[in-house]
Amino acid sequence: MDVNKTIQRFIKVAFKILIALLIVYATVGISKVAYDFGYRVFTEPAMAEAPGEDVLIQIKEGMSAQELGQMLEEKGLVRDGNLFYLQLKLSAYSKKMEPGVYTLNTSMTAKDMMVTISDTADQRASEEAAAATQEAEGAAGAEITQEADVPASEGE
Repeated sequence: MDVNKTIQRFIKVAFKILIALLIVYATVGISKVAYDFGYRVFTEPAMAEAPGEDVLIQIKEGMSAQELGQMLEEKGLVRDGNLFYLQLKLSAYSKKMEPGVYTLNTSMTAKDMMVTISDTADQRASEEAAAATQEAEGAAGAEITQEADVPASEGE
């Protein structure tokens, strides 16, 4: 009887040790995958060395960031569309994507692509601000001209 109890205790202890080792192994494996993915978010290299290959893409109205990431993966511009999606969501460019046709290159990093796609929005904003400034200056210039004409005619 004592032998049976000893064997049962040994099996229980061995089983508990096995479960603990499996949990540690799984935790280490999951941690490694998570670290690698997190590291790639900020350091993912371009798909090819310069000069690379130009690829035309079209961002359609209402296209989600996840759809954009999948399209870039299909066109060979990024290794992982989900990683691009996460990079885009974590960047300052996530709200600046504009519909249109863009020429991207396989030697561009994800950030370079985001800058290229968002430059159109920035350029439009800059052009609109410049036009508004010119209109305001033109209106102010016309008022100044009219005021300058009034004293000259009164003095005569």
